[in-house]
Amino acid sequence: MTKNKIPVIILFGPTAVGKTELLLELFKERGEVINADSVQVYKDLNIGSAKPTDDYIKKIPHHLISIVDPQTQFSVADFVERADVLVQDIFSRGKIPVISGGTAFYFKNFIYGLPKLPKIDKMVRLSLQEDLKNSGLPTLYRRLAECDPKGAASINPGDKYRVVRALEVFTQSGSSILDFSLSDIPREQYEFLIIGLTRPRDVLYQRINMRVSIMFDMGLYDEFVELYKNGLRPSDPGMKGIGYSEFFQMMEAGCWNLEDLKEVIRQNSRRYAKRQITFFNSFKGVKWVDPDNKLELTRIVDEFLIENS
Repeated sequence: MTKNKIPVIILFGPTAVGKTELLLELFKERGEVINADSVQVYKDLNIGSAKPTDDYIKKIPHHLISIVDPQTQFSVADFVERADVLVQDIFSRGKIPVISGGTAFYFKNFIYGLPKLPKIDKMVRLSLQEDLKNSGLPTLYRRLAECDPKGAASINPGDKYRVVRALEVFTQSGSSILDFSLSDIPREQYEFLIIGLTRPRDVLYQRINMRVSIMFDMGLYDEFVELYKNGLRPSDPGMKGIGYSEFFQMMEAGCWNLEDLKEVIRQNSRRYAKRQITFFNSFKGVKWVDPDNKLELTRIVDEFLIENS
């Protein structure tokens, strides 16, 4: 092992590529998984997030699953802070820390460290929260687009946390949030093995379509109804994910056609997978492997562990 460095295995890939199936095969009894899916961190969002079952988690421990309420914002900084603690703990117990999921921002910030954003004055923060309450998110997004067009272009207009955060940074510093970029050097306390899972595009899309059908067979509609009865609304952070937000859109449209809803979720999932692939391709040092090539995956993992033992 490189002196004083903790070996960490990163396993990422687009939605439905087959990450969950592989984890058990590659790391049962020798690893523990840190979840890097921004929807699976939320409680009660089970079917729509393709959350691993309790039986599966008994076979290989998972962390950062169902840890916050859907109304609570869970930021990239929250992920990095908690993942750092977990990596130390897992390694201290003689296990391999494996970070797996599909949220590219989580991986980027964990590998390279959080950008050094300016400290936000309390009055700036309170003022923007008051503006959000009185004027609404669309008004704040328009303000961001005027003062920081490149920052606004990188943010979904419906993402309240990121819109407000970008405005805080600009108000405090006069600079775009994009000017505070990540380092391009991996954090020195870790030795990374980065594995990217890839499949032919047509095969991946078939898997996505099938997954959505299975989710509805498992009771996704009933899960959403229960969440809605419990007071969850489209502005809640957990409900912005694909597989949940589409239900609210259909409610607003005033028409419930489950076949149309399924197709919208399939389409949004395919588009999301395309964006994931683009983002993951920007990472350096990735070993790209088809999930069906178990021998190659085992070889890559074993070599890394031998070199870092």
